[in-house]
Amino acid sequence: MSAELARLRWRCRRGTRELDQVLGWWLDERHAVAAPAARAAFARLLDHQDPDLWDWILGNGQPEDREEAAVIDEIRARHHA
Repeated sequence: MSAELARLRWRCRRGTRELDQVLGWWLDERHAVAAPAARAAFARLLDHQDPDLWDWILGNGQPEDREEAAVIDEIRARHHA
């Protein structure tokens, strides 16, 4: 595992198991195949507070950043199908 992935994996550890799981899913399943802009947006998402991330994943709003919103939409589509 690269140092970058290890840092991201550590940053995916949040306050709730559910949030850990959905963020970990994106890192495990999508990071390697995602465009560089999406990978950067995911890293930026990890700077947000847990309540904001959880609200966005539940569909209660979305980040202002379009690329971050696209990552949230991808997570939401996978976990709320």
